[in-house]
Amino acid sequence: MAQIVAAMAMTHSPGLTGWFDRASEEYQQLALGATAEMRRRLEAARPDVLVMFSNDHLLNWPMNNTPEYTVGIAEAHVGPADWFDEWLGMEKYRVPGEPGLARFLVNEGARRGLALAHLGGEMQFDDGISVPTHYLNPDARFRLVPVTMNCTVPPIPRPERAYWVGIVLREVIRAYPAPLRVAVVATGGLSHEPGGPRYFWVDEDFDRWFLDLLKLGDHERLLRECTLERLEAAGSGGTAELLAWIVALAFTRGPADVLAYMPAVAWRSGTGMVAWTELAA
Repeated sequence: MAQIVAAMAMTHSPGLTGWFDRASEEYQQLALGATAEMRRRLEAARPDVLVMFSNDHLLNWPMNNTPEYTVGIAEAHVGPADWFDEWLGMEKYRVPGEPGLARFLVNEGARRGLALAHLGGEMQFDDGISVPTHYLNPDARFRLVPVTMNCTVPPIPRPERAYWVGIVLREVIRAYPAPLRVAVVATGGLSHEPGGPRYFWVDEDFDRWFLDLLKLGDHERLLRECTLERLEAAGSGGTAELLAWIVALAFTRGPADVLAYMPAVAWRSGTGMVAWTELAA
């Protein structure tokens, strides 16, 4: 059976690769140190596969037909998508997939009441998958199963729904009949409002409040207090990407280690990296 060996989360702001040096030297060093620590923890956990939760920025699906969740089932994943490579300042990358596990998520998820869309080699990747891949898997050592979600088009799933999805996926991964070691990586957030009137703004108070909730490790309190309305108030169309973190939260127990936080207006996003040391039983 598959084993879950690590869980972590990070911001995927395109500024982290596309215009990294526009932030202060202090923020640059914090980001590099935190992502290096995430990579160190991944190497120590020795996963075969990264299941990466992110959001779809309307790249793969039209606005009037956006699935709640989509699983990438291809043999290999190639990114960034055309045009995004220049914007992100990245060369094309190719990461092997794990189609057996990916298809199992779709099929077994359906049997457990969770309908998941899927895409093969046509799946496109922007900053959501590409930025964390750049920092955490640049040598394609770990195979990849991308799971993207709708955090943009109403109706956006509520945090309690995202947490339930995480519970289902946690149990589905554990039921996979192969001895894979799986790490979970959530990407998105923190506070930002892409292209909106508050584009050049970061809600530092919200970010620190959310990270403090993760440090407490009280899942029930976080779900009670971190409502969708609170997420949207901290940056419409962007901050709700933290729903991917809440999916990953369901794989954990206890407090998260906050490795870094930067209210980086230069990167157009509150920027943070966290890792959990305890996994759900």
